[in-house]
Amino acid sequence: MTRYIFITGGVASSLGKGLAAASLGALLQSRGYSVRLRKLDPYLNVDPGTMNPDQHGEVFVTDDSAETDLDLGHYERFTGVPARRSDNTTTGRIYQQILRQERKGEFKGGTVQVIPHVTDAIKAFVKSDTEGVDFLLVEIGGTVGDIEGLPFFEAIRQLNNEMPRLSSIFVHLTLVPFILSAGELKTKPTQHSVKELRSIGIQPDILLCRCDRTIPEAERNKIALFCNVQKSAIIQALDAPSIYEVPLSYHAQGLDHEVLRAFGITEAREPNLTKWYNISKALSSAEGEVTIAIVGKYALRDAYKSLNEALVHGGLANSTRIKLNWVDAETLEQDKQRFHLKRSNAIIVPGAFGERGAEGKISAIKFAREHGVPYLGICYGMQMACIEVARNLAGISDASSMEFGFTEEPVIGLMKEWGCESKLERRDIVGELGGTMRLGSYTAILSKDSRISSIYGSTLISERHRHRYEVNMAYREKLENVGLKISGVSLDGQLPEIIEYAKHPWFIGVQFHPELKSRPFDPHPLFSSFIAAAIRHSHGYLSNNK
Repeated sequence: MTRYIFITGGVASSLGKGLAAASLGALLQSRGYSVRLRKLDPYLNVDPGTMNPDQHGEVFVTDDSAETDLDLGHYERFTGVPARRSDNTTTGRIYQQILRQERKGEFKGGTVQVIPHVTDAIKAFVKSDTEGVDFLLVEIGGTVGDIEGLPFFEAIRQLNNEMPRLSSIFVHLTLVPFILSAGELKTKPTQHSVKELRSIGIQPDILLCRCDRTIPEAERNKIALFCNVQKSAIIQALDAPSIYEVPLSYHAQGLDHEVLRAFGITEAREPNLTKWYNISKALSSAEGEVTIAIVGKYALRDAYKSLNEALVHGGLANSTRIKLNWVDAETLEQDKQRFHLKRSNAIIVPGAFGERGAEGKISAIKFAREHGVPYLGICYGMQMACIEVARNLAGISDASSMEFGFTEEPVIGLMKEWGCESKLERRDIVGELGGTMRLGSYTAILSKDSRISSIYGSTLISERHRHRYEVNMAYREKLENVGLKISGVSLDGQLPEIIEYAKHPWFIGVQFHPELKSRPFDPHPLFSSFIAAAIRHSHGYLSNNK
């Protein structure tokens, strides 16, 4: 039987519901339970695929080609359970489904309403695809009181009533702020948040109280009294030095014990948290530090969330702390701004869309190539590397991308048709943006004796993609003649997947997003190798060693 844990938030956004859900999932796993995590987002977009990263953060892509909320990245990194399309939905997707049914006459002319049709669709989504799962953790996006979230709160209220006793619980995350002028923590925001939740029929079983210091006994008693929650179920969500220490912090506060107690489970096995203690120790005992320049265009750091974490994982693999040097690509369009790059031990140009900042990224790539600085180009970063080499080494001065408009030298183009994974894919420049992407996991074949096959230890890999344009194979010979080798291709050989510049200590571009599959306990080999190259560069070793 699957048990359900509904995780809600109040007072303010960005308190860490996603991390709380991921941490709780990891703690339940440590006791031998199987878990699955799911996110319900109240916004009207069908998915986050066409949302501005400066508003929403990164789009996390699953193996089965779903564009999902970034919290699913936390879920995967903490539990190792691959997310699926069935683990994230939005108001827009729910309404899209219902309206399609209505247009097909499936409601037989009846009036379509939020209750029961929308809430029934949400409940069906929550209960789907849970076979063999001991605990399903369901995070509700936004905060209680948001008008757009009401159908989701109503749906989980109904589910709680419809399920057998001890089949579901509610965990509510709130803020307990410290008011400096008063010199004390204030419980009133938490009281009001729980009051709002109870007004729609939901009584939380456990409160996670986000705070920057220990909550005194008197305040804990007050929260318990006014929120109708047992004092032992008031869990302090204290600040932690790293997100990977949050599970240990929650365990120390008794979160996993309280969750099991709320379900009436009294004979659970003791948790095995060895790997989490090892991660905590590795983070605190890291030797040395390298600075990685991320040359991007988005101001919101969450736009590169998985990339940030993958670099941390690469640092863990090399017992090294990672310092990030955020560089605005547009500032690099003037040579005088290159001092931003000179103080970095390695350079990354991550994924992106559009022309803004492109010339600055090309400038950064040229700097990395000419100065022997380790370079990793991800998706867009690989494409810009091909343009840089085409312009400055192959003599194709007008080399550009069709993404930027018409060009006589489309080094980067839109492949309208290709065969892959035993199916034919088609894209049209005027089609729906979400329908013209190469999304999800695809297999690539790596060249023998290449740097990349040495890094992976294999000539066959599978990685997740999210892009619309491709490197134009018509330019392969010209690029390879000047040293930029295409060392990885799609199964059918039509699409370049990986490039590397052999005359450089470490210069690799990949069309996929390796950061999406990196884990703290299993760092992605590409990031482990990249950080190792950055360490060598920091020590002045500019060799071509793999």
